[in-house]
Amino acid sequence: MTRLALIAGQGDLPGVLANALSGRDWFACHLDGHAPQAVGQSRPFRVEQLGSFIENLRADGVVEVCFAGAIVRPTLDPAAIDHATQPLMARISAAMASGDDAALRAVVTIFEKAGFRIIGAADIAPSLLDLPLVGELSDAQMSDISRAAEIHAGLAPLDVGQACVVASGQVLAIEALPGTDWMLTSLALPGPRGPVPTGGTFDFLGGAADWLSGGAQPGGLPAFDRPKGGIFFKASKPGQDLRVDLPTIGPETVTRCAAAGLDGLVLEKGRVMVLDREGVAARLKATGLFLAAWSP
Repeated sequence: MTRLALIAGQGDLPGVLANALSGRDWFACHLDGHAPQAVGQSRPFRVEQLGSFIENLRADGVVEVCFAGAIVRPTLDPAAIDHATQPLMARISAAMASGDDAALRAVVTIFEKAGFRIIGAADIAPSLLDLPLVGELSDAQMSDISRAAEIHAGLAPLDVGQACVVASGQVLAIEALPGTDWMLTSLALPGPRGPVPTGGTFDFLGGAADWLSGGAQPGGLPAFDRPKGGIFFKASKPGQDLRVDLPTIGPETVTRCAAAGLDGLVLEKGRVMVLDREGVAARLKATGLFLAAWSP
């Protein structure tokens, strides 16, 4: 049986994959100081010893590698770089200074050149791509989807993020480094639609998010006269390596969209993972938000 190493980051995805890998020959590894949750035992490694780590994976008979979960970029300690990693440092340093997509491509290249086959989370658990579609869309919401897709396509070459929020044709927020949580929280509204009881918290993968403007904002930021409703749009970026950075949502995404006063979520069909599909469906029902699929 092919042996697999799960390079596990933060969030719920590594735990979901650990359950899906039951019965397979596999083990988990994590960046030192960032042990994953719900995975059980996991081997730590440091980027400064990545060369030795790769050699150890080979010695352990690993053939496949899967990256899952958010990984914080560490501060490198030049004194900790070992002999086996020294030849990789030019590529590692370039990756650390790049955007998300470029950094991931550099890491994947290092592992592929070492002879490993990179597989995606959806290859291990295909059901993650099943969308719990709910609700019907109005003409205005369909128009907002077209606008969001246009914005997403325009930002994609800049390696900014995977999501944006649009209402009445106006762009309320875009994803960048701080993450989806940050983007949606910046739009959180007071009053009857927020906050919504969560019943759990989901972390988010990959990607990242910034806000350009927000409604009754946390931290004393000024409110603005924003359009009512709106959609949360999330899709993969053209050329993105979907084996290592597939866009992801969970029940908490729905909760934050409701708290932000949005009408629903629009996800790219077959290219956005849903963690806890039943939980997402229940949260959609509780909040009254729709979830629609979009295809380029």
